[in-house]
Amino acid sequence: MFKDMRNANRQISKEESMQILKDAEFGVFSTVGINGYPYGVPVSYILMDNAIYIHCAMEGNKLENIRYEPKVSFSVVGNTELIPEKFTTKYESVIVYGRAEEITALDEKESALLSIIDKYSKDFLAQGKAYITRAIDKTHIIKINIDHLTGKSLR
Repeated sequence: MFKDMRNANRQISKEESMQILKDAEFGVFSTVGINGYPYGVPVSYILMDNAIYIHCAMEGNKLENIRYEPKVSFSVVGNTELIPEKFTTKYESVIVYGRAEEITALDEKESALLSIIDKYSKDFLAQGKAYITRAIDKTHIIKINIDHLTGKSLR
């Protein structure tokens, strides 16, 4: 169902790929809309329980598109280093294929939001918890269940 990586010598293990996915600062969430056009948007996210969680507004392209077609892609780029004299770049990246779903269970939403606060604002956990309490009913959570992933690196 999924093609083999063309440059198989650059493919990294699932464990290394999951670590890059866990550590990266942002990802690009890609969907397809009813108009047939792809829509890729940079997002903050967390990897939790082998799934990717994204927070968003209560309406918008992301939600409309996953309601139309739940198959999505998510990509991250980890560490990079330009090597201009060799006309190349050292890099690490991961591409995920999965199925997105909207999370409505309050406990799972709260857990995802707490994990996002922990990843991006660790020193402000108390304020983050208060923010979640105020905003949880105005925040939507999308979960990407991972069907397939590949990681690639040139080190």
